[in-house]
Amino acid sequence: MAAETAHAAAHGFDILPVVVLLAAAVVAVPLFKRLGLGSVLGYLAAGLVIGPFGLGLFSDPQSILHVAELGVVMFLFIIGLEMQPSRLWAMRGEIFGLGLVQVGVCIALLICVGLALGFPPAQSFVAGTGFVLTSTAIVMQMLEERRALALPKGRRIMAILLLEDLAIVPLLALVAFLAPGGADVTLQQRLASVGIGLGAIAALVVAGRYALDPMFRLLGKARAREVMTAAALLVVLGAALLMQAAGLSMAMGAFLAGVLLSESSFRHQLEADVEPFRGVLLGLFFLGVGMALDLTVIAANWRLVAVSVVAYMVLKTMGIYAVARLFRASNREALERAVLMAQGGEFAFVLYAAATAVGILDITGNAILTATIIVSMAATPLLVIAHDRLMPKPAPSLEGMEAPENLSASVLLIGFGRFGQIVSQPLLARSCSITIIETNTDGIRDARDFGFKVHYGDGTRLDILHAAGAAEARLIVITVNDREASLKIAELVKAEFPLVPVIARAFDRGHAIELVRAGVDFQIRETLESALALGAKGLSLLDVDDEEVARVVDSVRRRDAERFAIELTDGIHAARDLIHGNAPVKGQAGSQKAS
Repeated sequence: MAAETAHAAAHGFDILPVVVLLAAAVVAVPLFKRLGLGSVLGYLAAGLVIGPFGLGLFSDPQSILHVAELGVVMFLFIIGLEMQPSRLWAMRGEIFGLGLVQVGVCIALLICVGLALGFPPAQSFVAGTGFVLTSTAIVMQMLEERRALALPKGRRIMAILLLEDLAIVPLLALVAFLAPGGADVTLQQRLASVGIGLGAIAALVVAGRYALDPMFRLLGKARAREVMTAAALLVVLGAALLMQAAGLSMAMGAFLAGVLLSESSFRHQLEADVEPFRGVLLGLFFLGVGMALDLTVIAANWRLVAVSVVAYMVLKTMGIYAVARLFRASNREALERAVLMAQGGEFAFVLYAAATAVGILDITGNAILTATIIVSMAATPLLVIAHDRLMPKPAPSLEGMEAPENLSASVLLIGFGRFGQIVSQPLLARSCSITIIETNTDGIRDARDFGFKVHYGDGTRLDILHAAGAAEARLIVITVNDREASLKIAELVKAEFPLVPVIARAFDRGHAIELVRAGVDFQIRETLESALALGAKGLSLLDVDDEEVARVVDSVRRRDAERFAIELTDGIHAARDLIHGNAPVKGQAGSQKAS
């Protein structure tokens, strides 16, 4: 823009674009997250608004994309830090089994789109294979937001993405071969390019194994935090540069560097140093993708773009779903994976640019395919939202579960989570007969391995309580991990079985007050005694004698009970003067002396 140029000429570095980018992200992302549309769609929309086809505040989104690709690189480095070599080796079957089959099936399907639209085989191959390469940035960001990265389903998606990153190398070689005159490339040249790539990987492995940890240990002795941050960035960008020079993926180089440092004692320090740059640059990448959406090309070829987006995404979804089911994924996991990975990705831009450079694609064809990829990336968050809202909530598998029926025991224990399991121990130690009901099917199955008989039953249902023997029980214990359900059970039990004593687990003071008002005979906050025990141990470590520790803890317990009794009638904010606080009392100077 002319105004930007004049401003930069007059004042040196032009800070206005940086301010605009940050403002766009700060406004759009919280708004879209509040609307339930996710951060990725917020970045894309903000980029479209401030880009050349929106307000026109930026005229060259590609330059921003080149810088912002470092966000993807750093993201892969952080993922690598979490993937110890042993863990990566354990995933080899998923990477080269599941990943390879999915890529192969999707390539075969997506090539058909170009052929059906009447394009030559070489163009159809390049267009289809480019769309097969899923957006690592979008998928990883969504997995992180869904807290699924560490789950088995997230690990399988990560394995596929790693294989796709590796696939860019042979695909680029095939593009060179399919180019006019590409068949003239000698076998020696091909072997040389493969050797260079393998040599770069070997060099990175050797450096990571023998040089990186000693280097960080030496820098750590200097006690200069900024130098450690600079060294972390040097490792990430240096590994990325080495892989790029060898014709491989920059992201793959960063990932390998992360894996090699995953067992280093400086792993957490590196992650903390790189994380802020990763977040900002990844957001900048999505902004750049939104700016690069060429509305002129879409308007001129909207039918072709629309047909291509729908055809590619539908066929890719079908291919991913079929392969997932072939590898025995559940219907729910297969569908979620297909929706998350249905888009094209950032590596397609590299493939299309290479194909354009060697004459397989022309400028218009490259623009149309690039627009197709970007539209698919923008559509993915919407598809994920639709998937989450339309998919029914997973019903627990009741296979092997036993419902309570005509049971009888001296104690009925409702809820068998971390709290209920401990409560059961003194009762069982005194040979009390116990009936246990729980709604968490996984917990019931796990309990079997430890010698417990747990029935599947919802304690908020009167028929289940009768079947579990509540009327004949001498004691009912409520330890469910749900405060609303706990209160409902307490009210139901005291109404239907008023002569049976009821004791309950409380989550906090407010919940304890509600349980008392519901009529339970005894309640205890789940953290009360453990917190008092921890405080007592702290006093012991501060050289307070055991007798004084016991006196202080007893005093705190009595003050808490007195405060609770007042709160039952006057509300939870009453009797605050019974709390030991550390703020100075008004009118008094100085501070309390620590024991």
